[in-house]
Amino acid sequence: MKWFILIIVLFSSIPLSAQNEPRIIWITIDGLRWQELYTGADSLFIRNPQFTGNQDELLQKFWKSEAESRRKALFPFLWEKALKKGVFLGNRNEGNNFSLTNKVILSYPGYNEILTGFADDENIINNDKSNNPNRTILEALNENENFAYKDKIAVFGSWDVFPYIFNEDRSRLKVNAGYRSSLREEPSEAELLLDKIQNEFPRRWSTVRFDTFTHNYALESLKNDKPLVTFIAYGETDDFAHEGRYDKYLESAHRTDKMIEELWAFVQSDPFYKDNTTFIITTDHGRGEKETESDTWKHHGKTIANSDQTWFIAFGRGIKILGEDVSQKNNYTNQIAKTIASLLGFEYEPKSEAGAPLLYILAN
Repeated sequence: MKWFILIIVLFSSIPLSAQNEPRIIWITIDGLRWQELYTGADSLFIRNPQFTGNQDELLQKFWKSEAESRRKALFPFLWEKALKKGVFLGNRNEGNNFSLTNKVILSYPGYNEILTGFADDENIINNDKSNNPNRTILEALNENENFAYKDKIAVFGSWDVFPYIFNEDRSRLKVNAGYRSSLREEPSEAELLLDKIQNEFPRRWSTVRFDTFTHNYALESLKNDKPLVTFIAYGETDDFAHEGRYDKYLESAHRTDKMIEELWAFVQSDPFYKDNTTFIITTDHGRGEKETESDTWKHHGKTIANSDQTWFIAFGRGIKILGEDVSQKNNYTNQIAKTIASLLGFEYEPKSEAGAPLLYILAN
């Protein structure tokens, strides 16, 4: 009886317009290759001492003889649980392609394509901190006075360029990214501790914080603010890869899987989100696949072959349980924005033509 009363109290504090609206947790994992997602650790790199530290420990943790076992070792939550709840696209070994449409193949152009639904190779040509001239789907949601998602959107990122990607001055979205502290007016005790530790912790990169801070700020927001849409951009994988640290790249990818599992566990334990939340997970670009030719796996861009190859995962509310068994073999990053619009029942019409929604993966 007490739990029943508690649930009533919780929902009485939520506006009626938001009580039954679909929730979205939209995640990106920067520069994570489809090869690791679908086949696990790559023998070209995990056995090369140039790219790894304690090789014996790394092999013990992540190396298996079969690709399916390797991918489960690296991403146990995604392959043992999430696969049973949704759809995985981008396994090129099975003839299923997921690709960028922008030709720059850097992070900012990739995130613009993900968030707006179209490539802008005229204006978004590098990773400079310049305000995005394009309106993202989250900005469109946030400015619609007649839609329940206004002021119910939260954005978190490890990279300090995200305030510019979202053009926060124009969009009025609150973006906790880079080394920003909590943006809440009354931070929780956990957020105050995060602020303190983040300020005191050594910084490996000047523009990218460790993902544990991004993750836990987002988790606190889910607990306390109850956003309807939460965007979380993890960044470590790309930076470790640029450093040529395949061991750290794998370990970071493995930690991210655990973070996604923690988010899912929270969502399923919270009445506001349980059974009414969709997880969308993707990446902003791929990367090279060779250990020679200047170690192209460390990089990405228009001169790096196949770094336009990406992937896509969706599971939870409104997603068909297809696993990897899909008949439509060619899909694109520019289709994600309108897929989310379809999930939310939102008419999204950007200034340029966006990719068509992936309607075949939607349950309703």
